[in-house]
Amino acid sequence: MPDEPAYPARWEAEVILSDGGTMAVRPIRPDDAERIVRFHERQSPESIYFRFFSPRPRLSERDLERFTHVDYVDRMAFVGLLGDELVGVARYDRHRARSDAEVAFFIDDEHHGRGMATVLLEYLAAAAREAGISGFTASVLPQNRKMLGVFTQAGFTANSHYEDGVIEVELGIEPTPEALAAIEERAGTAEARSVQRILAPGSIAVVGASREPLTIGHQVFRHLVSRGFAGTVYPVNRSASHVGSVRAWASVLDVPGELDLAVICVPADEVLRVVEECAVKRVQALVVMSSGFADRDEAGERAEEELVSYARRHGMRLVGPNALGVINTGPDVRMHATFVDVAPIPGRIGLMAQSGVIGAAIIDGARHVGLGISSFVAVGNKADVSGNDLLRYWQDDPNTDVAMLYLESFGNPAKFSRTARALSRVKPVVAVKVGDAADSHWEEPEGWPSHATATALLDQTGVIRVDNLTQMFHTAGVLAHQPLPSGRRVAVVTNSWGPAWLAVDALKANGLEPADPVDLSNAAEPDHFRAALDSVYDAGDVDAVLVIYAPGVATHYQRVGAAIRAAATHPRATTTVAVLLGQHGPSPLAADGVRVPQFPFPEEAAMALGRVATYAAWRAQPEGALHDLDDDRLAAARARVAAWLDDDATDERGRRVLDPLEAAELLAVAGLRPVDQRLAADLDAAVAAARELGYPVALKASGLERLNKTEAGGVSLDVHGDEEVRDAYNRMVELLGDAMHPAVVQAMAPEGAELRVGLHRHQVLGDVLTLGPGGAAAERISGECLRLLPLSDAEAERMIDASALAPLLDEQGPGARTALVDLLVRLAALADAVPEIASVRLNPVLVVPGSAAITDVRITLQPAIPDTRPPVRRL
Repeated sequence: MPDEPAYPARWEAEVILSDGGTMAVRPIRPDDAERIVRFHERQSPESIYFRFFSPRPRLSERDLERFTHVDYVDRMAFVGLLGDELVGVARYDRHRARSDAEVAFFIDDEHHGRGMATVLLEYLAAAAREAGISGFTASVLPQNRKMLGVFTQAGFTANSHYEDGVIEVELGIEPTPEALAAIEERAGTAEARSVQRILAPGSIAVVGASREPLTIGHQVFRHLVSRGFAGTVYPVNRSASHVGSVRAWASVLDVPGELDLAVICVPADEVLRVVEECAVKRVQALVVMSSGFADRDEAGERAEEELVSYARRHGMRLVGPNALGVINTGPDVRMHATFVDVAPIPGRIGLMAQSGVIGAAIIDGARHVGLGISSFVAVGNKADVSGNDLLRYWQDDPNTDVAMLYLESFGNPAKFSRTARALSRVKPVVAVKVGDAADSHWEEPEGWPSHATATALLDQTGVIRVDNLTQMFHTAGVLAHQPLPSGRRVAVVTNSWGPAWLAVDALKANGLEPADPVDLSNAAEPDHFRAALDSVYDAGDVDAVLVIYAPGVATHYQRVGAAIRAAATHPRATTTVAVLLGQHGPSPLAADGVRVPQFPFPEEAAMALGRVATYAAWRAQPEGALHDLDDDRLAAARARVAAWLDDDATDERGRRVLDPLEAAELLAVAGLRPVDQRLAADLDAAVAAARELGYPVALKASGLERLNKTEAGGVSLDVHGDEEVRDAYNRMVELLGDAMHPAVVQAMAPEGAELRVGLHRHQVLGDVLTLGPGGAAAERISGECLRLLPLSDAEAERMIDASALAPLLDEQGPGARTALVDLLVRLAALADAVPEIASVRLNPVLVVPGSAAITDVRITLQPAIPDTRPPVRRL
């Protein structure tokens, strides 16, 4: 009897479904036979007929053997599970002597419409591609519209025709841009809905709701009831019949009807038991306030991992553990599920905090400055639901216009980059990032500044980074209550010259362009402010207005505030903020549905306006286009990369440094070509190569990791004639020994701006592209700019602008910048397409108008961990 094939555990995953629930996915196993039987017995005769084209009330032993025993290559099956119950199965069987395979699905009747078949199709397609299968075929009864819908909505190329009473479907499985976009969109929608389950429940159980007033469970239950939760609240207490005059239940299993959310406030060692009961009750989501998990020690961390995995396998997302709670101020929800006594103003700002204490302080501070909150989540240990999930939820949430984040870490930075960028395109995100720029387990490349990753991440996403909570309130206040400015021109309207000049200096310091102040004189009446503002708005010469009122002997805060508010309703009004010097108490700038942001001093107003203007400019800039690689050349390059990694030149870790000609061959896939060069095994070959290339030439040692502009460093430049080649070659062999072999003979490149371009595959962030001065320029210009991939042409332009190299390129002429942009996007596209590229170093690159000459290149390859699974569907 042949050995059982090895079970591919790496395919095991927990995924989010289209309705926001979760499901475990894994390859089928022989011990699934009983689960298959129970699954089959639950299905309707119609569903069985659609699957098998005949009545089959029972499965035979032969059926079970065939279904549960696969080779995981030519025959593959995935199952979906909720707990230990199988709720879906999808399989393919390769056609005999063909490259394609037949595909079939069977989803539990009770779970139709949740996106299970689509998820299983994504996994099947990924496994099939890895196995070399070219596509899928399927035979579908015309009445089976749901299955036909799965094929048409998947995003893969599909063709179908009617034959002998059956629809024959042919499905491509290549990850086309359309297919990847469809997968990404489905995953994003699923993530948003999973958060909606937490923030908009119809019923809540507070597990651990105590009768003691100062306990967490009692406070949570009291706040839900006293703040008027729009649904039903059930206190769960094993030893009390009533809590707060409301009947209590011993267990969630005893609660009548359905439960959408469970807020768990029991000791850490009881949490898993409660979650198991929630799984039986089919609770949709959890908020775990209990501490004592990863916040305590390593044993707690292991318990937390077990807890989250159990919850996900049983269809539940989880906030926490160690969470402060969640709030939704929407009038149709009114959920205040937290033990902290805070009273947010209902509004349109979403708030996420990792620290619950800070989160409560932010809510209290926002109330004092008049900022309204739509929803709040204190994520605690972030074991499951994180800031990335909330960003995706707020993107679709019609009740949220601005997001505020208090970040201590990015969690999954690559996902944060994608999600935050998508949200920032439609809604502003203001973030306070505290602590180290990178988690301690991130291994930054040597020489990178400690804040580089966080800075690059936030710059590219459009997230507005502020230094403290006060700045966050100021910036969010402008964004929440004023239109975005269309430029950086700012008018100052004031009744006092002294504050006006403070404002002008502060505006300039924050990158804004102040116009000459409009001075109304100390005798100005409130109506003069309105008239002046109307005039500024009518002129249309500025993009924002800063109003400063300095009181005289008599104060007119209320009247001036009313005049500014009235002017702000002008149909041509621009971004307007105000400073009422010396005013305390409730703001006179907020009334009758109009709010003009108020600041204590001009400097704070200028700083907030500068940040808002920068965000508006980022949002208005083009996203640009990515470079497309030729499919045939890319396929050939992947074959060469596989061969290089399979030869004897790899090190003990399987890494392979390409020689200069191999590196040039790989770069050519992206249309990048180093300066013409030859490898020379000895002196005579070097002379012959120099003659072939034409003098003058450069002579280089290929065995050194870094080359400098000296012979001792491995480079001899501007070599003329055979004798000079011989002399340079002999001197370098004497200095460098074996590192000289083989020698590189290269044509001399034209002099230009000297740059270095690098690419590093970060273990957490993914591909990071760096740009800095190269060659001799590195001795007089410092600093390196970095960006995360993918990189568009517009982002490459901005990368150059953010670097110290723009003046060097401008000296060369306008075509130099274009040439460098082209190099950057091509290199980024190559790294995106070939995951085996571990690092690239181009140094120096000599840039002149129309040309970016690569004079030295070093590329390191390493085996890529197979990542054919759809990552957007993994929790």
